[in-house]
Parts: sequence; structure tokens; C-alpha cells
Amino acid sequence: MKNKGLGEFEELVLLAVCILDKEAYGLSVKREVEKHSGRSILLGAVHITLYRLQDKGLLRSEMGGNTEKRGDRRKRLFTITDAGMRQLRAAQDVRRKMWQLIPQLKLGL
Repeated sequence: MKNKGLGEFEELVLLAVCILDKEAYGLSVKREVEKHSGRSILLGAVHITLYRLQDKGLLRSEMGGNTEKRGDRRKRLFTITDAGMRQLRAAQDVRRKMWQLIPQLKLGL
């Protein structure tokens, strides 16, 4: 896969999946992104992004157990792949390097 980088929302979704560990499913990812970004997002946008990241090989998923609370429906649980973690680290490295190049920050302004 050619490294095209991550979009901002893709990065936020990947980070949320990492934070949630083995409890990352559509609604939990939505809540985590909203909690940390301070913005309201659509559940549909989260689902589309989760599946797109899975198609790119950055996430994998499996069906969790069913519960009475969910009307015996099962959740699709997402976890990050090694490739996904490499993408996140690459994004973090680029951002860190660029932040360090801002002259105003070097001067303590």
C-alpha cells in the first residue's frame, strides 16, 4: 500500500480505536472523538471511516458477543493493525517536526 497519509478525521478515528482498545465500535468511537475534539459528528461518518480504514488495512474487525441490552444484536469491534499503528506514528512524527519549526514557539511567544 502506498503511504498517502491520513486525513484529520481518519487520524482521530484511529486514535479513538487505540484509546478504546478492545471496546471500539461505531458508537463508542463517535463518543470518544466527540469527547476529545469538542465537535459533534455523525455516527454514519464514523462507520464509513471505520470501514474505509479497514479496507486500507489500518484496522481489522470482528463481531463481538450479543447482549440482551442490544436486542441480541452483536457489535462489530475494531482494533488497529500494525500498519495502522505505523501510520499513526508517521503522522505524529510529521506534526512534531513541523511544530518544532514554528519560529514563534522557539522564541517562547
